[in-house]
Amino acid sequence: MHYISLLQHNLFFKMVLLAVVLDTVLGVLRAAKERKFNSTAGINGAIRKVAMIISGAILMVFDTIAHFDLLFMVPDKYISYLGIEKMGTCEFFCLLFILYEVVSVLKNMVLCGLPIPAKLKRIVEKFLDEMTEELPAEE
Repeated sequence: MHYISLLQHNLFFKMVLLAVVLDTVLGVLRAAKERKFNSTAGINGAIRKVAMIISGAILMVFDTIAHFDLLFMVPDKYISYLGIEKMGTCEFFCLLFILYEVVSVLKNMVLCGLPIPAKLKRIVEKFLDEMTEELPAEE
């Protein structure tokens, strides 16, 4: 119960959960729009998302045992912006998971045709063009 309480009060873990839910919803909407529901892709994505959540929980347990503080790896300006005093392995990996999910959310937003700032849209479209085979449909 102690670990569940720690996770409930961990901002980074809650942000991972929020990012996972948002990406899942946008992914389902995108699949519906494109009429490309694929159970294999859905299962693979679900496994990846569950693994991120389980990893965060296990790393929280590890942090309470090992007491690592990785804050020295974060520039001071970000520390003050985030308002954090400690960054364990749970928070560090949750930050990486959040970044991964944000990229996926932006990709799904562009591919769903949602309005996003033009400069950001160009960056995402360039990423899709160079790194994936998922190009936005021409309108």
